[in-house]
Amino acid sequence: MTTIDLNSDVGESYGRWVLGDDVAMLDIVTSANVACGFHAGDPPTLRETCRIAATNRVRIGAQVAYHDLAGFGRRFVDATPAELTDDVLYQIGALEAFAKVAGSAVAYVKPHGALYNTAVHHDEHARAVVEAVRAYDPSLPVLGLPGSRLLARADAAGLRSVREAFADRAYTPEATLVSRREPGAVLDDPRVVAERVLAMVSGEPIEAIDGSLVRVEADSICVHGDSPGAVAMAAAVRERLTERGVEIAPFS
Repeated sequence: MTTIDLNSDVGESYGRWVLGDDVAMLDIVTSANVACGFHAGDPPTLRETCRIAATNRVRIGAQVAYHDLAGFGRRFVDATPAELTDDVLYQIGALEAFAKVAGSAVAYVKPHGALYNTAVHHDEHARAVVEAVRAYDPSLPVLGLPGSRLLARADAAGLRSVREAFADRAYTPEATLVSRREPGAVLDDPRVVAERVLAMVSGEPIEAIDGSLVRVEADSICVHGDSPGAVAMAAAVRERLTERGVEIAPFS
């Protein structure tokens, strides 16, 4: 039987600004990429998110980001490798405190937004993230895009690398993500998304943004918590996979 992890970005509300339905999403996914305060998430939000995740036995992952609260972590920050390593360490430690209070722990690390995309090709920033994880806890897996410098650096450092695919994002012919600035970058039809995920999990190609076919390898599937209809999409994905005999279980 094929097994796959479902993850989602959660804990991204801040003050009076509420983003996503974390309660509903954490009843569907098996891993939670919890914001760490640098791109989103205030302390009460992070504590409550960790509590709900722990109650639901959902794995808690530190979703680390550039220090860019105003830009939601979607802007490149030209930090030195040492600065970025320290920023990532700071974020993992902060989330670990809330996870511990909830009776759980940080189980993996995943970059967010611009840091995630930058670490696909930017070797220095990929190395900086990996160095932070290695220094904090070398048993923590690193979640990232297949073929990225991030996962290559994680492998080289002896860390476990976990390949991630995106349910609700369009892909280029090179199996990288289409920029959110481009038309059609975010998918919003739950039925279409569910069928694409089933194809990915089954090892079949999916249609890239230009109409060509591309294979996307994955150990974990991400459904973004801030996408339109995110909960319905995640539920549709889980239901379709379960119908086809795919076991939904955390990778960590």
